[in-house]
Amino acid sequence: MRHTFRYLKKHYSFYLGGDQPPVNWLERFRSSFGALIGLMLVFALAQYIGELSGVNEWLMASLGASALLVFVLPGSPMAQPWAVIAGNTLSALVGISCFHLIGHPLLALPMAASVSIFGMFMLRCLHPPAAAVALIVVLGGIGHYRYAFFPVMIDSILLILVGAAYANLTGKRYPNRPRN
Repeated sequence: MRHTFRYLKKHYSFYLGGDQPPVNWLERFRSSFGALIGLMLVFALAQYIGELSGVNEWLMASLGASALLVFVLPGSPMAQPWAVIAGNTLSALVGISCFHLIGHPLLALPMAASVSIFGMFMLRCLHPPAAAVALIVVLGGIGHYRYAFFPVMIDSILLILVGAAYANLTGKRYPNRPRN
């Protein structure tokens, strides 16, 4: 049977992003600009807090992925405050524990990611970038538990606060509120 170009395009476009919903240009700009402003504010505040407290680590690398969820997909359950804050903090704690308890990185890395995912399921705080936090901690050789609270938890809280302010200023609902 001979397939037409239209059929093939429709059938295979799924694999090239064809399942992505259409987003108007204003929303693309609003989301991207929000992530820019949000991350700039969070980084500046975190760096200032780090300088005040004498801590060199004031940034967590996966914050960009968390910002995507908060600013682009604010309605997602994985972008809600509990998911972002608890998911990131829990994953940092798990990653640090795996770093201490498991000597070999090839074992510590998958264990940190899988245990953090299981923990997020248990605490109902699934946040995909948080699994990366667990890996970043092990890869970075971060062995002090303070890191889970600053920068990870503080940066997550700051991101949520800035994201909520920006969303409400631009007419979006964030965080989600239960409907009656």
